[in-house]
Amino acid sequence: MCCKLVFFFRVQMEEVCLNSEPVFDEGDDYEVEGDCSAGGCDDETGENCSRKERPEPTVGLEFDSFDEAYDFYNVYAKEQGFGIRVSNSWFRSKRKERYRAKLSCSSAGFKKKSEANNPRPETRTGCPAMVVIRLVDSKRWRIVDVELEHNHPVNPQIKRFYKSHKRMILAAKKAQPPPEPVTEVHTIRLHRRALMNTGCNVYLNVDERGHVDHVDHFKHLELKEGDALAVYNYFCRMKLTNPNFFYLMDLDDEGRLRNVFWADARSRVAYGFFCDTVTIDTTCLANRYEIPLISFVGVNHHGQSVLLGCGFLGHESMEYFVWIFRAWIKCMQGHLPQVIISDQNKPLQSAVSEVFPNARHCYNVCCITQRVPERLGGLQGYEAIKRQLNKAVYNSLKIAEFETSWADMIKCHGLGDNKWLQTLYEERQAWVPVYLKDIFFVGMIPIQEDESLNAFFDGYVHKHTSFKEFVDKYDLALHRKHMKEAMADLESTNSSYELKTRCNFEVQLSKVYTKEIFRKFQSEVEGMYSCFNTKQLRVNGQIATYIVKERVEVAGSEKEVRHFEVLYDTSQADIRCICSLFNYKGYLCRHALNVLNYNGVEEVPSRYILPRWGKDYKRRGLLDHNSGDVDVDNPIYNLLYRYAIPAVEVGAQSSDHYKIALQELEELLNKFNLAEDNLV
Repeated sequence: MCCKLVFFFRVQMEEVCLNSEPVFDEGDDYEVEGDCSAGGCDDETGENCSRKERPEPTVGLEFDSFDEAYDFYNVYAKEQGFGIRVSNSWFRSKRKERYRAKLSCSSAGFKKKSEANNPRPETRTGCPAMVVIRLVDSKRWRIVDVELEHNHPVNPQIKRFYKSHKRMILAAKKAQPPPEPVTEVHTIRLHRRALMNTGCNVYLNVDERGHVDHVDHFKHLELKEGDALAVYNYFCRMKLTNPNFFYLMDLDDEGRLRNVFWADARSRVAYGFFCDTVTIDTTCLANRYEIPLISFVGVNHHGQSVLLGCGFLGHESMEYFVWIFRAWIKCMQGHLPQVIISDQNKPLQSAVSEVFPNARHCYNVCCITQRVPERLGGLQGYEAIKRQLNKAVYNSLKIAEFETSWADMIKCHGLGDNKWLQTLYEERQAWVPVYLKDIFFVGMIPIQEDESLNAFFDGYVHKHTSFKEFVDKYDLALHRKHMKEAMADLESTNSSYELKTRCNFEVQLSKVYTKEIFRKFQSEVEGMYSCFNTKQLRVNGQIATYIVKERVEVAGSEKEVRHFEVLYDTSQADIRCICSLFNYKGYLCRHALNVLNYNGVEEVPSRYILPRWGKDYKRRGLLDHNSGDVDVDNPIYNLLYRYAIPAVEVGAQSSDHYKIALQELEELLNKFNLAEDNLV
């Protein structure tokens, strides 16, 4: 006999076909029916013997009726070699309508003790294997809990008949009009919630001999056994527990999976605060990791990396990057970053130009300098080349200085024919710091040779990490990052900072900056004492030009005196240093502080105190969004706010938490009203 199986999602992704164009309309249900005719079916039931051709029970799968859900689990059970029964049902008392049920392995629980003289032997083992289904929207049944593991042996090869299989066998025989083969149809419909905004249409083609059509994985995600199920289960679980979880899948014309994008609720909230400058991390692509991970990373108010979304890219082409970028912006409701930092990648560069035409796109200098050993390590005089290259990149204060240093390096070592260096020079305006002084980077690019920036998932992902492993580590990585941010918030709010100088600038910013940002600014205040001989060079109207000398370390313990030019507009309180630390890092440098001090200015002008580094930045951001007339300087308010925000964040994580939080808040407000009435 042959069978026709109609379903949505497959456990084995190498046999999956998915639809290409994601649908962004809200409220859509997604369904496709695909035929598979296969040989080698069970002679009695008409069921295909290959378990690979049927999906496992998964949280989130939905069905049109209770019987359909029961039949699905029953077919799966027969293929695995066990029977099932309805162990529990829940009914609404008035209408006697079933709204929840537990389908268990036939070996679940234990039989009641019998008082008969010769009781039958106990055959049950208390097996935990089961699925729980629930009626949703009064018309569909959804799997809400799954346990696949048994506590007893199961073997599909053992020919044992279970009660639950009888109906299936009788239905198949009754529907068999000899000599035509019977067709048994099982439909699994996966209805996705509106926030997902995409369809996932899945089918499998099998020829009459049961051979699977060859699938070309070029330009598609290549998933190993178990990877697809792990990713899919994670998405389903997150959507059920966190309504603000967002994910999209990109499918080709034959329905095969090409790209995936997702962002959790915290990432979406963080983007609203820290979307000014974003790094697109493609380390896994550049180093040919097993998972083609692409991450969108920003910097929070502590200077820590914060995840703003991530995805899997099926192929490094402009088309695929464009899809990922548009999915990201769709998730973030159309808000665009001002600055984008990435590795050198032509398809990515073209995609950025198309999707973010008004953003400043720069290359990550770290990615480039990390390739120096690979590209130049075999050249004679490599160490000298490396020193000159780093000097040109990191020590040039003016464009002319870089041009001269670069030309000297090329000429001295005969590197005029080196193609890689030629390419770097042609694209120098996109990665050499001296060309990027007008861009705000919030510390996301290194400006000194000894600076290094770690990838967000550094330590959690290696070259051979599988999709399944990454899904397991993803939550752990985010949890630790969130804990680190929470601890930094606590330290910044509750602890006082140690002052190292008597400078008013240090006292002023100790009351404003978070602990880590203050520590970095404090280093600049201390660095004022390594500066000397501040002199006014010339005056042009309201703008005065100063020269500040500083002793800086060069090779080893050697020091040299460098001259820094600072412009100061007394009428506008505008100050700019040639080192451009404010644009690179977001706080004033020691040279600018020296000039302010030279002119008798005792406080840093407000325009140079960025709100994004403030202790209360996220709190004020929420207040600005909701209400502008709250007294944020009230200490009682501050204390209550710190207690309330965690409750709000936890309450927004699921519908159950939301109901509890809303009920408690309503009761609290009622108590306030009663207290006021008693005072009247």
